[in-house]
Amino acid sequence: MKVRTRSSAIIGTLCLVASLALTTASADEPAAPRQAAKVVLKKVATAQNPTAGTAGPNGTVWIAERAGTVRALGDQGLGEPVLDITSETTTDGERGLLGIAFDNEFAHFYISFTNLQGTSTVDEFAVRNGEIQPDTRRTVLTQTQPYANHNGGDITFGPDGYLYIALGDGGSGGDPHGNGQNLDTLLGKLLRIDPSGGKPYAIPSDNPFVDDPNAKDEIWAYGLRNPWRFSFDTGTGDLLIGDVGQNAWEEIDWAPATSKGGENYGWSQMEGNHPFRGGTEPANHVPPIHEYDRNGLGCSVTGGYVYRGKAIPDLVGQYVFSDYCDGTVRALQMENGDVTGVSDLGVDGGQVVSFAQGGNGELYVLDLGGSVSRIDPA
Repeated sequence: MKVRTRSSAIIGTLCLVASLALTTASADEPAAPRQAAKVVLKKVATAQNPTAGTAGPNGTVWIAERAGTVRALGDQGLGEPVLDITSETTTDGERGLLGIAFDNEFAHFYISFTNLQGTSTVDEFAVRNGEIQPDTRRTVLTQTQPYANHNGGDITFGPDGYLYIALGDGGSGGDPHGNGQNLDTLLGKLLRIDPSGGKPYAIPSDNPFVDDPNAKDEIWAYGLRNPWRFSFDTGTGDLLIGDVGQNAWEEIDWAPATSKGGENYGWSQMEGNHPFRGGTEPANHVPPIHEYDRNGLGCSVTGGYVYRGKAIPDLVGQYVFSDYCDGTVRALQMENGDVTGVSDLGVDGGQVVSFAQGGNGELYVLDLGGSVSRIDPA
């Protein structure tokens, strides 16, 4: 590993991730949709296969590059790598450096990557004065992977201060090991842990399965195929997950900020709202708030963020997302977890592998081919 104290495309299918704002209406008639927000993509940097991004200290946005480097994006573009683990990971299949996150105080930096053996790994570094402290590195969590795809890998801190980790079902196709519905594995799950509360981490006492001897305590939600990208709405605390489908349906899942966890999003009994291969819908299935089929709309949903910036007032409160195979940036208008409109924002982000949200709420689109672009008003 190389660290400096100054603040290549995915081969194979990345099984990774539009809306009309409503005008005021009377109580007697439905709200009428208005035109989609007008936006453009402003290229602000070129990276080497960017895969993830996160708001960093001092107004920066940190960008992860798939081969194992992290760079800080500032007013002058991307700087030299602040972290380099290229000797510790591989870009085979869907592997690589897949997620990065700061805790809510910018006191620790976390990376999520697959090591040379393909094991999903989350490591922690202390941060002082905005700089990574290499000697403080420690491994927080690992999970072996049976195949080279469906690693998930996204990480972020929730409003509650806990670290959430997304893991896919283990890969291959069709969930051959039944991991999505199996509570005795971390695969196919969204996890919630307290990395500062123990060695290597603690389990929050209010996690939904802590009293279930047949379930892993780390699990927050399950029934996920490949939750490639997820986020929390910084305005409401609601959770949104872009979960990549198998052959037919891409889905976006939602949970309110008041959720106590334990949601079952259905995989592999369900693909979106549809029984998968003769499966039966689980009684506790939480259906997606939005799904789309693969007839012309893409093949791998890339989850994004609810826009809370100031530059594009018409976009505020809408969930911005895309698709790796299509590239069109879209948005969902939502009310209390119900989608009330979908819009095409009229811009193409290329191979959209991820989004990043700056500390000011503005959004960036990451094209695996290299472009890092900010969504600006037209």
